[in-house]
Amino acid sequence: MIVNCVYINVLPEAVTLFIEATVRNHKESVKEPGNLRFDLIRQADDSCRFMLYEAWESDEAAADHKKTAHYLKWRDEVESLMSEPRKGVKHIILQPLDKTRW
Repeated sequence: MIVNCVYINVLPEAVTLFIEATVRNHKESVKEPGNLRFDLIRQADDSCRFMLYEAWESDEAAADHKKTAHYLKWRDEVESLMSEPRKGVKHIILQPLDKTRW
């Protein structure tokens, strides 16, 4: 299992549009085979900073996500809403080993 944490800084005037687009992407992403979790998180002390917490069964499942129509649409929609390029950091899940505990 792997986790991708995607850090995103959004322009202040674009926060509402970003959230709307990302919620649409979230709703489809959680339906994907191999998706264990897909959370949209907003930083508590900066309303323009977000993180996507994505847990996947495998590298292949995460790679397949980036080929879906909803991801490609989201990527294009939010590109101009960000104040800097998003940054993804890949992690390997050590615990829990049992995905049913998610």
